[in-house]
Amino acid sequence: MGTLGMSGAVRGKTRRTTVADPSTRRAPDLVKRDFTAAAPNRLWVADFTYCATWAGTVYTAFVIDVYSRRIVGWRTSTSMTTDLPLDALDMAIWARNDRLDTLVHHSDRGTQYTSIRYTERLVEAGAECSVGTTGDSYDNALAESAIGLYKTELVRRKGPWKTVDELEIATLEWVDWFNHRRLHSAIGNIPPAEYETLYYAQETSDTVAKTISR
Repeated sequence: MGTLGMSGAVRGKTRRTTVADPSTRRAPDLVKRDFTAAAPNRLWVADFTYCATWAGTVYTAFVIDVYSRRIVGWRTSTSMTTDLPLDALDMAIWARNDRLDTLVHHSDRGTQYTSIRYTERLVEAGAECSVGTTGDSYDNALAESAIGLYKTELVRRKGPWKTVDELEIATLEWVDWFNHRRLHSAIGNIPPAEYETLYYAQETSDTVAKTISR
């Protein structure tokens, strides 16, 4: 199921969403296709995709925490301007409710992610920006995989969709299910939210043990 979803969501065959601006200063690729993280809020990946509805094309942006595979921010819109991924980023920053000084934020080189507004928001949050190459899914493979699951498990399975509002409500429900109830094989077949809870419980236990040992 997961493999099918990933292979069925390869982008660029019918509509191109990653358009690089050659005049924009490019951040380095700090990830180098190594999508691993030692804790939450160490590495986020971001990307967006398009979905066909009867009312026209709708775009959905995601921000995913690599450690837990949790979707920490998302947004649907009829436009793929910078506001789309920026709203998803703002949701992620709000959801984490903290400065993100240890965070690397990774995306492709689309103009939305390399725009001044987007990069300034990352700086404000304390995060470091990383970008892969243009149109190379392997450089942002984990985000591509999440989008593949979204399209397989929701967009294609329960469509066709009529309006952006209809898809937005369905996306909200899918994200909640994905984060809190869907079993994810990459993290031991438990939901992302539970995986993070286990991490923080262990962190608290380690802190208490160190305090007692002193």
